[in-house]
Amino acid sequence: MLSFHEQRSRVVELLVDAGYLRNPRVIKALLTVPRELFIPEEMKKYAYHDTPLPIGWGQTISAIHMVAIMTEELDPEPGNKVLEVGTGSGYQAAVLAEIVAKQDTGGGHVYSIERISELASFARKNLEKAGYSEHVTVLVGDGTLGYKEAAPYDRVIVTAAAPDIPPPLLEQLGDPGVLVAPVGDQYFQRLLIVEKRNGRNIKRWGIECVFVPLIGKYGWSVEERWKN
Repeated sequence: MLSFHEQRSRVVELLVDAGYLRNPRVIKALLTVPRELFIPEEMKKYAYHDTPLPIGWGQTISAIHMVAIMTEELDPEPGNKVLEVGTGSGYQAAVLAEIVAKQDTGGGHVYSIERISELASFARKNLEKAGYSEHVTVLVGDGTLGYKEAAPYDRVIVTAAAPDIPPPLLEQLGDPGVLVAPVGDQYFQRLLIVEKRNGRNIKRWGIECVFVPLIGKYGWSVEERWKN
């Protein structure tokens, strides 16, 4: 059986060949961050299957190709300050931290908000095991409100499905800055990429996708999340 390192290299090679990965920084990050450390013990053997996996509390870790696509669209750079909404198990935050804080001159930081306190604790432990805890601040709260205390952000990423971009996140996005979020209904979305330049928000649509619903003031309510 291939080692986790060998499996990681193989899946990244496949994503490059498929055209999902082009940015050298993102490729390096996905080759470096150990996804197996961000998955419950009983699921580790599936760590490099390119599919979403359950991480508990009704949440999932995104498929590897989706992490690749969203990170490429976000285009983080060394030294950036990033806001992530939806920490999950911490994998996406680690990928971002690898780029903004550890590559080249580094010095950047990731602020990540998770509404489920137990999942936030799980993410903190995973980030510590993987060596990213000093580069990622995990907060518990309503991610649709952002985190004004550390704004503005060079990049903002939302890893849950929103009915629209929460206004506080656009307000906290720096100029210039990039925001990436899945937008649509609770069952089907497309990535929306927003570039803020000279006071203007320039929007374009990316790929179709399916994420768990974003719960919060500017997202879905818990009641809406569990209807039907």
